[in-house]
Amino acid sequence: MMTKKKSRCDWCTGSEIEMDYHDNEWGVPLHDDQRLFEFLILEGAQAGLSWLTILKKRDHYLKVFDQFDPRLVAAYSDQKIEQLLQDAGIVRNRLKVSSAVSNAQRFLEVQQEFGSFEHYIWQFTDTKVIQNQWPSMKHIPSNTRESDAMSKDLKKRGFRFVGTTICYAFMQATGMVNDHVIDCYRHTELMICDG
Repeated sequence: MMTKKKSRCDWCTGSEIEMDYHDNEWGVPLHDDQRLFEFLILEGAQAGLSWLTILKKRDHYLKVFDQFDPRLVAAYSDQKIEQLLQDAGIVRNRLKVSSAVSNAQRFLEVQQEFGSFEHYIWQFTDTKVIQNQWPSMKHIPSNTRESDAMSKDLKKRGFRFVGTTICYAFMQATGMVNDHVIDCYRHTELMICDG
């Protein structure tokens, strides 16, 4: 008896690494501050590049950015930044690398003010997952009023590489929105998880 092939979002079918990320991480609600910080930095690093590029470099990012511990990253010296800029295993863009450090500092300020970054960031969706019902990838927006509000507030707090499109990608990655298309098997699974 033949097993039916699982239907997935089109964007992930090009490689094993994308499919694994799609099946196990993308759109799963995240509430752990360190993981949220990781995605904040990786989404910023991705600006102008493909997500596949970042996924391929992700393990190395974890290693050289101290597992994305915001306290450690916030304390990086100019010397450490220069060292990172020589590392071909990451995106060697000075603005992106230095923004990771300053964003870590802002991240700690938000934690101090709100008790956790998670408490702060999930306010933009009223602490709920936005359950979308997109028939195909072409219907998915690149930004929404929620990502606009998030971007505006993050910028006001001094964060960089947090435009509304980056914020929306962050929301998708961290499960603040369920943007799996309706015929993707993960769409229903994540709706059940949320319910």
